[in-house]
Amino acid sequence: MAIKQRTQAVYLLPLTDNGAPDVAGQYIYLPPPSDPAYVVRFQIEGASSICRQGSLWVNIPAKGEKFKRDDYREYKLQPDFNGRTEIDIPIHEANAYSFYTTYTPLPQWSFTDVAPTTPTQTPKYYIDVCPRLTLQGQQTPIASIIVFSVLSKFMGSYPTDWDNHLRGISQRGYNMVHFTPLMIRGDSNSPYSIYDQLQFDKGAFPNGEKDVARLVKKMQLEFNMLAMTDVVWNHTANNSKWLEEHPEAGYNVDTAPWLRPALVLDTALLKFGRDLKSLGLPTTINSIDDLLKIMDGIKTRVFGGSKLWEFYVIDVERDTKAITEAWVAGQVNFPDGSFSQAGLRGLDAVKEWSLKQKADWIVDHALRGGDTLGQRFQRHVDPSSGAALLTALFGRFDTRTSSAPDQRAAHGAIYRILEDVNLHFYREYDGDFAEAMEQLFNRIKYVRLDDHGPKLGEITERSPLIEPYFTRLPLNETTKKHNPEALALVNNGWVWAADAMRDNAGPKSRAYLRREVIVWGDCVKLRYGDGPQDNPYLWDHMARYTKLMAKYFQGFRIDNCHSTPIHLAEYMLDEARTVNPNIFVCAELFSGSEEMDFKFVMRLGLCALIREGMQAWSTQEMSRLVHRHGGVPIGSFDTDEVMNADPSLTTTSLDGTRQVVKKIKRSPVHALFMDCTHDNETPAQKRDARDTLPSAALVAMCSCATGSVFGFDEVYPELIELVHEKRLYTSINSTGGPVKTQAGEGGIGGIRKILNGIHTEMGRKEYDETYIHHDHEYITVHRVNPHTRKGYFLIAHTAFPGYGNGNGGFGPTHLPGTEAKLIGSWSLEVDNSPESRAAAIGDKVLRGLPSRTKELGGVEIVSNGDSTTINIPTNFPPGSIALFETSVPSAEHSDGLDKFVTTGARAAFQECSLSDLNIILYRCDPEERDLSDNQDGTYNIPGHGTLVYAGLQGWWSVLRDVVNDNNLGHPLCKHLREGQWALDYCVGRLQRISEKRKYSHIRGPAKWLKERCDAIRKVPSFLLPRYFAMVIQTAYNAAVDRSLELMSENVRNGQTFLRSLALVSIQCTGYMNSASLWPDKSVPSLAAGLPHFAYDWARCWGRDICISARGLLMGTGRYADAKEHIFAFASVLKHGMVPNLLSGGKLPRYNSRDSIWWFLQNIQDYTKIAPDGQSLLKESVKRRFLPYDDTWFPHNDKRAYSKSSTIEDVIQEALQRHATGLDFREYDAGPNIDSQMKSEGFNIKIWTDWETGLIFGGNQFNCGTWMDKMGESEKAGSKGVPGTPRDGAPVEMIGLLYSCLNWVAQLHAQGVYKYEGVTLEGGTKAISFKAWAELIKANFERTFYVPRTPDEDSEYDVNSTLVNRRGIYKDLYRSGKEYEDYQLRPNFPVAMTVAPELFDPTHALYALQVADRVLLGPQGMKTLDPSDYNYRGYYINSEDSTDFHTSKGRNYHQGPEWLWPTGYFLRALLKFDLQRRRTAEERVESYQQVTRRMAGMMKAVQESPWAGLTELTQKNGEFCGDSCPTQAWSAGCIIDLFQDAREYELAESD
Repeated sequence: MAIKQRTQAVYLLPLTDNGAPDVAGQYIYLPPPSDPAYVVRFQIEGASSICRQGSLWVNIPAKGEKFKRDDYREYKLQPDFNGRTEIDIPIHEANAYSFYTTYTPLPQWSFTDVAPTTPTQTPKYYIDVCPRLTLQGQQTPIASIIVFSVLSKFMGSYPTDWDNHLRGISQRGYNMVHFTPLMIRGDSNSPYSIYDQLQFDKGAFPNGEKDVARLVKKMQLEFNMLAMTDVVWNHTANNSKWLEEHPEAGYNVDTAPWLRPALVLDTALLKFGRDLKSLGLPTTINSIDDLLKIMDGIKTRVFGGSKLWEFYVIDVERDTKAITEAWVAGQVNFPDGSFSQAGLRGLDAVKEWSLKQKADWIVDHALRGGDTLGQRFQRHVDPSSGAALLTALFGRFDTRTSSAPDQRAAHGAIYRILEDVNLHFYREYDGDFAEAMEQLFNRIKYVRLDDHGPKLGEITERSPLIEPYFTRLPLNETTKKHNPEALALVNNGWVWAADAMRDNAGPKSRAYLRREVIVWGDCVKLRYGDGPQDNPYLWDHMARYTKLMAKYFQGFRIDNCHSTPIHLAEYMLDEARTVNPNIFVCAELFSGSEEMDFKFVMRLGLCALIREGMQAWSTQEMSRLVHRHGGVPIGSFDTDEVMNADPSLTTTSLDGTRQVVKKIKRSPVHALFMDCTHDNETPAQKRDARDTLPSAALVAMCSCATGSVFGFDEVYPELIELVHEKRLYTSINSTGGPVKTQAGEGGIGGIRKILNGIHTEMGRKEYDETYIHHDHEYITVHRVNPHTRKGYFLIAHTAFPGYGNGNGGFGPTHLPGTEAKLIGSWSLEVDNSPESRAAAIGDKVLRGLPSRTKELGGVEIVSNGDSTTINIPTNFPPGSIALFETSVPSAEHSDGLDKFVTTGARAAFQECSLSDLNIILYRCDPEERDLSDNQDGTYNIPGHGTLVYAGLQGWWSVLRDVVNDNNLGHPLCKHLREGQWALDYCVGRLQRISEKRKYSHIRGPAKWLKERCDAIRKVPSFLLPRYFAMVIQTAYNAAVDRSLELMSENVRNGQTFLRSLALVSIQCTGYMNSASLWPDKSVPSLAAGLPHFAYDWARCWGRDICISARGLLMGTGRYADAKEHIFAFASVLKHGMVPNLLSGGKLPRYNSRDSIWWFLQNIQDYTKIAPDGQSLLKESVKRRFLPYDDTWFPHNDKRAYSKSSTIEDVIQEALQRHATGLDFREYDAGPNIDSQMKSEGFNIKIWTDWETGLIFGGNQFNCGTWMDKMGESEKAGSKGVPGTPRDGAPVEMIGLLYSCLNWVAQLHAQGVYKYEGVTLEGGTKAISFKAWAELIKANFERTFYVPRTPDEDSEYDVNSTLVNRRGIYKDLYRSGKEYEDYQLRPNFPVAMTVAPELFDPTHALYALQVADRVLLGPQGMKTLDPSDYNYRGYYINSEDSTDFHTSKGRNYHQGPEWLWPTGYFLRALLKFDLQRRRTAEERVESYQQVTRRMAGMMKAVQESPWAGLTELTQKNGEFCGDSCPTQAWSAGCIIDLFQDAREYELAESD
């Protein structure tokens, strides 16, 4: 028998550049610890900013170590520009862990040294690990938990009654019992008013802790149940003895002086309530008039008599006297800046201020005492500061002068000012008074008058007018040592819709003064402060209580969690988890917002929040709740399964353990979904008592922890009153006999057992997909296992009031592709007559209404092939359910359908070449039509549109987001459910292509795809989206893996971004019938971009290909393809130029002056990057035209390709022709080759200035560089007027020229290149390449640099009157419009990259800084300085307006942000920045600066359906609809950057 291989899960946790988890929702909830321990793998891409002197800090303990919240282990972050940093941390225990990073933020990049930045720390992020619950040695998943809640004081005598009840609970299939607190209760007898947190209730447990230990042990071993209890941290019983010793544990006027006015008000209210009779006011409130009389008394006697406003206002008499005395005594203090608002006139202007301005000045600069209201007249004005205002108004008081200010006038002035100050404070008091009056009115009305209130009756000493907000501790030997005032402690309570993070009794809250708190008069609110240091006894006492609970109970219910200070709960749970790390923690949390819920859940590691089915007010709302907690939809997508399908792709550790990689998925806040809790009314009260059965069934079908309360199964008539009720529980299920799985008397116990058994099974076996349907008063729920497709189906007829006894007209239910088997159908009958209710409510014990479950016959199951139709009988009244077992036969593959469709792909793709993969993965619509003789294009999805590619990437670009978002409502999913056309297309396409001999290696993928699609064709249509996604994703992954296998090591081992860019190489390079590199030979050709430049003459652009090839072909290891493109362009050399448009060599067009220099740079790059690259120079290529002969002839002329030249000779011809100059008119000049250009534009002239060595060319009617947009609008008058002629000497061309000359000079010196230089003047003169290069170098700075100050202009060839921006390099030298020379454009970084020797490093760094701050956008580089008059940042090619600048897109290169120049800018930035760096740490910063600037592109390539980088964007990175969505050079030039980094890395290692 084969031994099963051990597996270890690895959860990927990528971090963003700012250290946040790159996980949807940022809530990380992981499963219970496993064996072997699973791993969290932190991933940091490249040289992320957080790697700068960065560390990851994690408080996940190592194996065997105890968890300490503040004990973080440090992991140093090592940046890796070309790769990814990964840190694996195993998880051994459950807890709420956290992590953060510290790093020194990158400073703004500058040409000079900058001040160091301050180290920073990210926020803490949380990793919650679910506890591992076990029962009798078997793991119990949270989703299989069924909690049974009991009010402990009604359980009867221990152990007999308890055992009977627990046995009955266990037999019904519950597996966790929630006990309300079992400690000694306070005077009120409420379980939640705990008298002593460290003593169990002696009445229930005579032997105290020993009895509890025995109880819990018996529950686990005999009853197979876990135990949960409440932990109550917020409050203690108002008679807790330890409060007398430690009143500081509560809020009193010593520990919370701001509560003094609330205490004054509370005391006055109590006295007023006692005095009602003597005041002639009603003591029994029978009407609103009675209440209004009392409220009038409260207003005059309580508020008026208490003079509460004195806590708000300043004492005007006192403060006026003090200020005047300080002024007279010369004790004046001018607060800093206090009179700055007076303006230029200074203190004189103050005299003209209004009274309000003067009062505002006092509040802003002189008021003391704050807003905590701790004492009467606590607010006061600082005398010396107030005297400053008097001095400004009256001058300094000086009796020695005859003009001494009038003291009485000053006194009167400041008095009036202070009275005005008080106006605001009186308004503040009025607002609080009004709120308190309204709260008092509403509360008294509710408890005395309202029909839905308790109607407490006469106001007496025992039933006071209003609940006291303070507990007054008795005065005795213990308490007399304390301040008597401090014996009044605030009672606990809650505030409607309050901020859960705010302390309602704290200094920033007036809830107790405004009477906003719904108090529990039997509970004192506990004051924890900021930590144990603020209240040592209390923290220690409650920690001991918490650990005692953790010792015996496997689950905690945090009572009143929303009012519990979160730092306190965190501390106490840490204490509990030292005792039992696998404690199941749920909470009663009403924070008011999902965002706040998440905060509590994340920080505390809550397993579930308690939610309740009885909160639903209708069938529709019940359906919504079931949907919310039911699990993910049926047919949901699973990315992890595909990711780990092929074992050969996963890592295996030394001990043979296979790692299974998983993505951390978006997780909701988990629920403990109760059908009813002990806090809320029963179905018999809120609905129809018959709804007990459907409610129980609906909750049981949910994919979460569920629960119920004692009395629900028995159909108790009403909510049990927690405090005053004294009767004991009874239940037919607690008699000691077995509970049978059948219908019967006394509630729903027998059916509950069936439901609980199914819920437990579904939880254990991961039935976590659900479909919920609501139809009138019916809800159907289908819950299935996503792998086996086994499931359970429920039809529930709810029983909300008013819907009679019929079946509600529920029609047939269809289950396509699904077989169903009836488990049972039952209804619940309840006698809820007034007589029966009265009998049950008046009984001596707690019991249910007379009720029984009844089997229903007549459920009809009709099978039609694999599908099923269910018909319910006429007799299916409200309160009925039908339950079925289901399966999907078509999903039962011998190997498991999931496994079959996700395996075998890697082997199937093993023979594919990169050209095969171009077809398998990509092919935009024009390419696909070219391939299929116009028979097929890309696929159109109704409601979505046409896919961008015919291949797998086209499908995956759509499916990626559909799968990640689990968007089963997407048009593609709808399309798949409606038919199998998408499968036909995918299979048929590859089959047809594979029949062609050229693509025979595609047969493997075609066969694999057909077999998988044939297998999934049989599944029900609702499952087809899931399986189609699995097939496509598996095939896509295999194709991408094969692609990367065939590429260079740098790509294979590179970061995700680099690999994505490398795939653009496959995307853009493929066979085309209409566009080969040769007229008579079919080879893969590189498209400039897709789809705009995919087909025929528009595919192969000389400049684009030569700019792209270093990255896309050489940087990815595609040297043969790179060489083929070099040969193709070398073959068509003419006029010493290569064509702008290749046209397969048939109709090449020679109109681009710069293409030849990009071509020669391309050859140079090949010789340096490719293995044995220099051998290229000696290889021979046939020439389309005759060497050194400008004669044009067609490609099929006998002269075509009759001569051959070596690449060395081709280089020499190009250099020689440019040295002697060119002057020709384009072949076939006119509208045949360019319908926009004027006649003069077809004239090509290029010459060399031998004073400088610079090459010049072009005219104002053509545009011979990459900025080649010709004006086209007759309406705007721009037709034939180039947007950017760039005649003269373009800066990038001079850089490329110098690079070439320098290179061939070195080759000649090495004996590799046979030519030393070029001849001039008909061969009478010569110049060596070295001399030519030196001539350019000697003149470059002088001719191109624009100095930072005008004082330096004389040293350079600068026209100061035309300079717009300084410290830059000119874009042109001696162009036809001189001002264009001085335009800042992104071309000079090209020269910096290929010819850094030309640049003064200091000048270069400053110019790069200017480009960085002025030109660099989120992805691309602005093609023109925004401060330039010609700048137009939005390119719309279709615009046909009268605007000369923008009509017909003439501003293509006049501002829109192009991506390919970003690559050269970043290369130049890295090159020059590294030159000045001296240490390894400094060099890392260079890489990080570059990484930061790629963030926009990294995001774009992941989000683009084209899986590439766009040609250009609009201003500030906005989307451009006319941009080619994936452009070869955009991706290629960024790969160049990674190639540079690799070369620098190798150079450093040498």
